[in-house]
Amino acid sequence: MARGAVVWGRGGGGGKFCCSFKRITVVVCCVNLVAALLVLRTFYTSFSLVSSSDPFSVDQLERIQESIRVRRDAEPVELVRAVRKLRKELLKDEKRVLKLPQPVKQKLANEILEKLQSVKDNNVTEQREAVYLWRVEKLKEVKRVTSSKSNLNSSIPFQEAKMLKRALASNWQMLLEAIGLWLPADVVHTEHNDKPENEQDLEEIIPGRPLPPECHAKTHTDYDGAAVRWGLTHHQESAADCCQACLDQAKNAKPGEMKCNIWVYCPSEFGCYSPDIYKHKHQECWLKQAEKPRLNFKDEYSESYRNNHPNAPVVVPWISGIVGA
Repeated sequence: MARGAVVWGRGGGGGKFCCSFKRITVVVCCVNLVAALLVLRTFYTSFSLVSSSDPFSVDQLERIQESIRVRRDAEPVELVRAVRKLRKELLKDEKRVLKLPQPVKQKLANEILEKLQSVKDNNVTEQREAVYLWRVEKLKEVKRVTSSKSNLNSSIPFQEAKMLKRALASNWQMLLEAIGLWLPADVVHTEHNDKPENEQDLEEIIPGRPLPPECHAKTHTDYDGAAVRWGLTHHQESAADCCQACLDQAKNAKPGEMKCNIWVYCPSEFGCYSPDIYKHKHQECWLKQAEKPRLNFKDEYSESYRNNHPNAPVVVPWISGIVGA
């Protein structure tokens, strides 16, 4: 048998088929080449169909072109040019300021700090005013030196004055940043009274349901009187309920019993101060009686009283009223 050939035999028939490896390789390569050409032809045909079919009509193309033209015409060309020019100038100025020699920056910083030390307190407005006056004086001196080219009466050399002139005139904030000085902005506080007329202050709002007129309620008030009902064990939900308890007691009192004509209520969740030995809690309701009611305390405890009673608050916490008056 010749070398390089493969022989397949079919049993019983005696027939033989001889095929060369080279021939098989050539056939396979031809088949692959034909398949690749078919695939490329398919892609080319699809691309041609897509390219030949215009997705936009003529009218739509005209509208798109018109939209592009209008958008270009609406661009603020002059403004953009001005901004670019200004940005270039600012960059140049920044480079000039940053190029100031370090001894010059240190000298300016020392002078400004010395000016600030002359301000007695830490008032921001006075500090800014002091720095502003220093800047005005320095700018006058710099202009005098650069105009006369004479520094006989000035401590600023001509070249240094020339560098500082523009920085002091138009790049003040940039110069302050370059020397490491920062001044807080001057905050102007204006108080606006936008409270509607006849509206109670928050501290004067009495919690709970509204009190009827016959209660004659007065905030930050404590009336004296003989106790009809001990408040330490008599609590009510609100000042209105305390007043109603006083009215009910006076109405239902038996002959010979004291009738309530004063009610005193503690509205504070933290309790109410009293100069006695007891700790008075929230919602205490005292029912009292007095032929001629008189005030214990009203509005605020006096300074002399608070000096003698360190635990006393500034404002009287109780709410009181005289019924039947």
